[in-house]
Amino acid sequence: MLSAHQPFETYPALIREAAYEAGGVAQVAGGVPAMCDGVTQGQPGMELSLFSRDVIAMAAGIGLSHNMFDAAVYLGVCDKIVPGLAIAALTFGHLPAVFIPAGPMTTGLPNDEKAKVRQLFAEGKVGRDELLEAESKSYHGPGTCTFYGTANSNQMLMEIMGFHLPGA
Repeated sequence: MLSAHQPFETYPALIREAAYEAGGVAQVAGGVPAMCDGVTQGQPGMELSLFSRDVIAMAAGIGLSHNMFDAAVYLGVCDKIVPGLAIAALTFGHLPAVFIPAGPMTTGLPNDEKAKVRQLFAEGKVGRDELLEAESKSYHGPGTCTFYGTANSNQMLMEIMGFHLPGA
């Protein structure tokens, strides 16, 4: 349901097809629950954000625990999902692994304009409606979110460590 994960909807079928063409077999070992703190702010359950890393690590680990795989492909975005998947990957360090990001989200409202509206809201100069309008304009496409958080730096770190292909 999150725009950051929307591109992954078709990836399992694409991965299966590519593996088949290379003479292999691919299957989904499991899926993990994921949340976005940008979406859950102020909502019931928002405090579960950091706990979700452990749940993600456990769910991915359980999916790999069948000792049936020669390698693993991890589909993830964000500073909760990717670390959770990395924990699972390290637990199964004997399996070659690659992480595939969803690609960058196109932005509608530049970060400096969004920051200005946030500042005006903090000063009480604009209301919640103006703030929500700016936030909605900022997150309007699929892919790694443009939030002033760690989603994009997280994706860059995975590339720097060699877990993503260069330019991913």
